[in-house]
Amino acid sequence: MSVELCEMWDWRDAGGKVKDMSCRDLLSSLEKAGQIVLPPRMRLPRKPGDSKGIKHFAHDETPIIRKLGELQPLDIEVVTSKESMTRFQSYIDQYHYLGFDRFIGERMAYMISSRNGESLACLLFGSAAWSCREKDSFIGWSKDERSRGLKMLTNNSRFLIFPWVNVPHLASHILALIARRISSDWELKYGHGLCLLETFVECDRFKGTCYKAANWINVGRTTGRGRDGGHHNAILPIKDVYIYPLETRFRQALSDTKGM
Repeated sequence: MSVELCEMWDWRDAGGKVKDMSCRDLLSSLEKAGQIVLPPRMRLPRKPGDSKGIKHFAHDETPIIRKLGELQPLDIEVVTSKESMTRFQSYIDQYHYLGFDRFIGERMAYMISSRNGESLACLLFGSAAWSCREKDSFIGWSKDERSRGLKMLTNNSRFLIFPWVNVPHLASHILALIARRISSDWELKYGHGLCLLETFVECDRFKGTCYKAANWINVGRTTGRGRDGGHHNAILPIKDVYIYPLETRFRQALSDTKGM
């Protein structure tokens, strides 16, 4: 249904692809508001962390305990090949506490290695949260501006330093390197750049130290409620919301975004 509606409305991204997931979000929001009634799902949504079908592989776990300068310059690989994606998914599924979940919408995966080819870390950026009070207040945009400009944001949904790697300042250095190039990488892949990065850090698990060190801005804390939060008690982990502007005049850039 969503694909057919996108075709009817000619709702596409800068690369000409139909905005299937954005349309699904819109339909879901309209249904929750009582404005439409959607047909029953044809299949149940996949649960986060469901790693069925992800192949694990043997890899070197020799401890890497060094100074950052001994590993530089770092090699940043945009994950594109099937082989690299298999490795990426395996690492995330084995070592990230959230596991690996399916890709939805636009995304960018990175693998980080030392100058000698030692695997150090991986990151995943994907679709930004549709609505987040703390983020929306910081940006100061209207609902219409958010609808048009959300594609200019991406969410750092996974950041994994491998457990056998112990290198002071590595995480914040990686974040800084990615921030310098991700908009260009995004433009090359999807036909448009980015204005902002976002991430959500679980307060009871992490302090967000590497994001603070990389000059990300803490704009507030979530309430622990999901999209139906107005009708339910807190059921989700409370998270600190961090934002990293990629442009000085990002507010104007987001407000001036035209089209869908």
